Parts: sequence; structure tokens; C-alpha cells
Amino acid sequence: MTATLLATKRVEKPWGRHNLYPGFPDPAPDGEPIGEVWFQSPHPDEPEMLIKYLFTSEKLSVQDHPSDAEARKRGLPRGKDECWLILDAEPDSTIAIGPKQAMTADELRASALDGSIEHKLDWKPVKAGDFYYSHSGVVHAIGAGLTLIEVQQNSDTTYRLYDYGRPRELHLEDGIAVADLEPWVAPPQPGVVSPGRTILVEGPKFVLERWGGGARDIALPEGRTGWLVPIRGDGVVGGVAWKAGECVMVTGAEALHASADADLLFAYPGTARLG
Repeated sequence: MTATLLATKRVEKPWGRHNLYPGFPDPAPDGEPIGEVWFQSPHPDEPEMLIKYLFTSEKLSVQDHPSDAEARKRGLPRGKDECWLILDAEPDSTIAIGPKQAMTADELRASALDGSIEHKLDWKPVKAGDFYYSHSGVVHAIGAGLTLIEVQQNSDTTYRLYDYGRPRELHLEDGIAVADLEPWVAPPQPGVVSPGRTILVEGPKFVLERWGGGARDIALPEGRTGWLVPIRGDGVVGGVAWKAGECVMVTGAEALHASADADLLFAYPGTARLG
């Protein structure tokens, strides 16, 4: 087995924060706010998946992402399905995911131009522990006051439809072309499959499991890669020590040893769980 502790990339965002989350050093008070921390492999363009932490003080833009098919039409390697596990939330925090009612492409364009799109989205109150899967094409916006882990296909292609007047580029034509104009429906979650093992996502682009602490075996077929994301606790895998706030990319088969209090995510590409 190969295990690699991934390097972090801190990304400045206008909606980011100066006080991040335990395990992440805060930026300088006079520095730019940090909105994201990415975990990067030694060859960041190659892996099929990307893990991020997000720290928000303001709403993110109203946006969507292309599917694999739409991305390849544009010369891109893949689209972007993503999901979010909320770690911390202020009492009034929300996430918008899909429109309240079905829209036409013309209605989406007009409401993006006049700003009414913000009020036509389904803003859901969120709290620590909530989980959402957003498939490609879903029009969405992550709200303020949130710390979350984002597990996604490895794509940074985002089409902004509306940005609250911030002076950033919009991508109306591409965003409308790939948009899902129907209300969002939560996909089924397989749930608990054995003690200490819960399946949060099972395809179509990746599988995401949540594990408790203790010892277990990881068995990835040849050519498959997994991402171990410790939410809480510490441990060792493949001779590499890890702790909460880090991410380890693994291949092959090996034993994982985690502290009894550990809370872990394990993500890998594919349509079905392993074992």
C-alpha cells in the first residue's frame, strides 16, 4: 500500500474568514480571508477526486457545475458532482440547493440578471452534522457562517450565475446551458451497513463512507485510490501518521489504526462500495 499525506493549499476568497477552525492556522488579521483549504496530491491534475474544507463569512455565489458530458464538450476532463458535510454552523446558516419551483432557461437568465434568483432558490437551514449531495447542474449557493468538508470530483469549473454585486466574472451562458431547472431531490443514502461503517454516497461518481475509530482493513483494487479524511482523532495508515484536519491518499491494501474517538470519511471513485 502507498499512503501519502497530502499538502494543503490555502485559497483566499472574498467570502472567507480570518478565524478558521481548530487545526487550521488563522490568516494574519491584515491578510486576505481564507475561504478554502484544498488537499493536493503530488500531481494535482491527475486524481479523480478533490477534498476541501470551506470557511464562510458571507454567501457564496449562486452557481452550478457541468456534468462529465457537458465538461467534455468544453474540452475539460470531467464535470463536478459534490457533497458537503457540515462541521459547524451559526444558528441562522443556510444552503440554497435547487429552485423552489421548476424554472425555464429564460426565467433563470432573467432572474440571474435582476438578482431575483437569490429568492427563487430553496434555502435550507443547516446545522452541524447535516449532509447534502449536489449533482452536476444543481443551481446552489453555500451560505454564511459555515465550516464544512466538501468531497467532489476533481474539477474547479464553476459557472457563476449571480454574485450579489461583487466585481467577479459571471458565466451566464455556460451556467444556464448546464443547469438543472427542477427542484433538488435528495438522493437515497444507503446508511449503516455494519457497526462503525455508514455509506453516505454510493455513486454515480464516487462512494463516500463514514467510519468510527479503532482498527480496520482497507482493501482497494489495483489502480483505485482512496482519500482518508479524519474529522476527529488520529492514527496511522501505511506507515503514515495522520490527525484531524489532514487528508491521506491511499492505494492498495493495508491495516488502518485509528484512535477510539476517531470520526473518519473515506472517499473513492466508482459506482459501488467496496466489500
